Parts: sequence; structure tokens; C-alpha cells
Amino acid sequence: MTTIGIIGAGHIGSQVARKAVELGYDVVISNSRGPETLQDLVAELGPNARAATSAEAAAAGDFAVVTVPLKNYKDVPVEPLAGKIVIDTNNYYWERDGRIPALDNGEATTSGMLQEHLPESKVAKGFNHIMAKDITTDGSPAGSGDRRALATASDYPEAAELVTRLYDEFGFDTVNVGPLSESWRVERDRPAYVARQTAAELKDNLAKAPRTI
Repeated sequence: MTTIGIIGAGHIGSQVARKAVELGYDVVISNSRGPETLQDLVAELGPNARAATSAEAAAAGDFAVVTVPLKNYKDVPVEPLAGKIVIDTNNYYWERDGRIPALDNGEATTSGMLQEHLPESKVAKGFNHIMAKDITTDGSPAGSGDRRALATASDYPEAAELVTRLYDEFGFDTVNVGPLSESWRVERDRPAYVARQTAAELKDNLAKAPRTI
């Protein structure tokens, strides 16, 4: 049984947890307020899920999903994620996170910042350009004519491959953007962001993306 450590139990983290449990994964989920605040969610998820601290979720997961506000990314535990694949759902909302010049100027990417924070982990972009509610409802079987596609990016092929497998299990096709340095193409306010699109449409939208907004 594969265990997913989920760091962040907001809209995206909770929905990933719901779908993962439905698919037979074990889930260890955390938030910044403590495991005791997640009892209702864990009760809903059932016996294959438990609440924990962020460090415990990181340690328990065969791989992890990090879905915390960008301004808090340096709170993500480093040591327990060493050697593991980490799926990063982050987006830059300057209204919430404060201005980050390296992002405003097109010199960095959100997932690249997390990779720098987790130098011994293998970070991949994932689930950042889909509304949370659609994660559990908008998937469809492989080969469906209008199957929705989601993007990933990573400096590690094995990390992108894991996201591709997980997307497929969740009901989505994958477009691999390439390394994290290209992951800006699917960030906020660009053509691919939160649009429902097939793989062909996603590729077109990624190509149209401006480097800075």
C-alpha cells in the first residue's frame, strides 16, 4: 500500500486526499494548526487516513504533496522529505504572499523555490491549475475524447512520471512542460491556468504563455 503524505489540508490538499483514499491510497495529512483540528476530515476520509504533524506526514509518505500558501513554503520540513518525490501545488498570489521580486521579474518559479528549499528532494509541479472541486469530479477514463489534461514539470524524470501516473489514476491526461524552469507556463493568470482543456489545447495554451504578467 502506498502512503501519500499531504502537507496542507486546505481545498486542494483535502480534495487530493479524498480522491487518493477512494483509489486505495493511505493518506497522512497535516496542517499548520495541528492534527487535532483535522479530526472531522479524517473521520470523513475513513480508516485509510490519519492526521499528523507536517514532519510526521512528510516522514510517513512514500511521496508527498505540498499544498501550503507560498509565503509559508520555508516551513515545509526538509529532512523527512530527503530522497522523496514532492508534488508542489503552489501558486503565487501576491495579495496573500506579499511581493516576491524574483517571481515578478520572471527570474524564478514557485516550484523552483520549493526545490531550492528541499535540495535533496525531487520536486514536481502538480494540481496547481485546476479548481479544487474539479479534482474529484472532472476526471474521466483514459482514451475519452475530451479528457481533461493537467501539466507537470520537474528536473527529475521519475518525479514527472509519478505525477503522470497519479494524474491518470485521478482521470486526467498529462502534458509535461519540461524542467521546473519552464513551470511558469502554467502559473497564475496565464492561458492554461484553471481552464478545462484537452492535452492538445493545453499544449497550445502553454506555448502562448507570457513569461511575466
